[in-house]
Amino acid sequence: MTSKPPRLTHVDADGSARMVDVSGKPETARAARARGTIRMKTDAVEAIRSGNLAKGDVLSVARVAGIMAAKKTAELIPLCHPLPLDDIGLELSVDRDLPGIRAESHVRTTARTGVEMEAILAVTVALVTVYDMVKSADKGMLIGDISLIEKTGGKSGTYYNR
Repeated sequence: MTSKPPRLTHVDADGSARMVDVSGKPETARAARARGTIRMKTDAVEAIRSGNLAKGDVLSVARVAGIMAAKKTAELIPLCHPLPLDDIGLELSVDRDLPGIRAESHVRTTARTGVEMEAILAVTVALVTVYDMVKSADKGMLIGDISLIEKTGGKSGTYYNR
């Protein structure tokens, strides 16, 4: 027995891209968490830790950039709905074993659709900002491992990425 492929919500019957109509959905509390990493040379990690980079406090600037990105998600991702965000948090931490930086975001709203894209974009832009600020010390950094870790609320309920 062959199973049907999953239905893509942003594609209409003709295969054209469309924004999902959420007008009939109730507003509910929704949240999402995402994470990612940027790997770099040990010397670059130590420069971040010690604050010895010409551009300044890398982790603070990257945190603000990620928060700003979450707020602009609907402007950057064409089919995302603009959402009133109630809370955006972004933690960046040095991981000498990586070596590099780990980023984790959380975003909350009360709306008709979820905030997964906002959480993912917050992490992504924060890590790209780290790259921009540290590229003088290591142009070969690798951004990756970006994923949704959890989402709650809405019709589909809770999702955990294990």
